Amino acid sequence: MKIASDFRALEPSDTTQVAVRFNDAPLKLTKGENLAAQLLAAGVLQFRKTAVSGKPRSPYCMMGACFECLVFVNGTARQACMTEVTEGMEIVMHTVGNGDDA
Repeated sequence: MKIASDFRALEPSDTTQVAVRFNDAPLKLTKGENLAAQLLAAGVLQFRKTAVSGKPRSPYCMMGACFECLVFVNGTARQACMTEVTEGMEIVMHTVGNGDDA
């Protein structure tokens, strides 16, 4: 699932890579880093679909105000920009009808 991305870490504090899954695709992300930033750097550009039109959405504010980066992490709706990467995360794109229609 890795594609070219313009998002790069300026100076990673810890370079420990951990295994996670996004929509059943395996990814290696940096442990302890911001989930939204790490997904963008890994080439994931769509985090959810809008409830009304189904249009793709991705992070916008990166500070927890807008909910554009809403995903399910281990079955719970979370803002990716407010979540740290941990080993074994199961991340699923948020779509209307898969648990929380926010």
